[in-house]
Amino acid sequence: MSHLSRFVTVWSMLQARVRDGRLPGFAAAVRFRGAVEVHTGGCLTLGGSDPVRPDSLFRLASVSKPVAGALTLALVEDGVLGLDDPVARWLPELAEPRVLRSRSGALDDTVPAERPITVRHLLSSTPGFGGVWDDSPIAQAIGAAGIGPGPLPPQLGHDEFARRLGELPLVAQPGTSWLYHTSADALSVLLARATGRPLHELLETRVTGPLGLRSTGFWARDPARLGAAYLLVDGGFGLLDPADGSAARPPLFEGLAGGLVSTAPDVLAFFCALADGGGPVLGAASVAAMTTDTLTGAQRREVADFLGPGRSWGMQVGVQVEPAAPWDQPGRWGWDGGTGTTAYVDPGRDLVAVLLTQRGTAPGDAFLPDFWRALYRCV
Repeated sequence: MSHLSRFVTVWSMLQARVRDGRLPGFAAAVRFRGAVEVHTGGCLTLGGSDPVRPDSLFRLASVSKPVAGALTLALVEDGVLGLDDPVARWLPELAEPRVLRSRSGALDDTVPAERPITVRHLLSSTPGFGGVWDDSPIAQAIGAAGIGPGPLPPQLGHDEFARRLGELPLVAQPGTSWLYHTSADALSVLLARATGRPLHELLETRVTGPLGLRSTGFWARDPARLGAAYLLVDGGFGLLDPADGSAARPPLFEGLAGGLVSTAPDVLAFFCALADGGGPVLGAASVAAMTTDTLTGAQRREVADFLGPGRSWGMQVGVQVEPAAPWDQPGRWGWDGGTGTTAYVDPGRDLVAVLLTQRGTAPGDAFLPDFWRALYRCV
């Protein structure tokens, strides 16, 4: 297949990473002008012998977040909830939040929230809580509570997660600052409570079932297709989750911030459905809302180092609003995951592409940009 492929140089680059030991394995899926290609290489585990196949399973990490956006908007379309509904209706733990007077201040030095947290705040990641990467008291408390950002879901149930979240003060007033990750896990609890159904059942009814995504869920139904996941440690690989680890069984926390397991063809099909107008998951207006910038210029500047050049945030998905790298042009949307995953839609190029690996990414790591650079040289 490779010799006929438009993207042979991309596959060669990835294979070279496998050969030189910088990548255990990969699965890529691309749709360009309607034509789909799936390519795999390497093995499910480092030094193993089971090859990665198109139906191999990967931990999506934060590539799960766009699914949180789509599922929430599907329930908005169903009339189950509204964008401007206060979340306290389903998350009473967040009914009367206190807000830190200073981000670096003591946990008890707070003021009342000036407005309720809404569903829209969770979708735009502006409820006032999320990742805080410093040694402040709130950062330490988030870590101690086990509810902070990470490549794997929290190790506690929905109710306990909500209780711990509600016990901590907000970092910012609702609607004022973008903070990463935790909103999608809060949405996960809210959606299950709003419908009275387990999240996996809801996901299957509204997203994976209609799209025929038989391999996408909160754990690997067929663990033999799942590999290990690794983090980069001192230039080498450290084990994050073994092949028979947490992703191989039903989790304590069904979460859409980073809890899904899937295949490259399934992820491509999900993003293609949204790229093509949303059916059968969403209407076109909901897709447009999801992939439109939700942040103010000031909010975007505050987190520019995290989001990246020219990038802003829609409803649980990154959206490109200004030109940056050759592949980062306005209108492009998608997101990356800390387990070495990436998926984007570029309407201007009629391109949808996904790369799944088991190689954790690190700040300043050029691995995922290298994939996109190589891909865009071919289109």
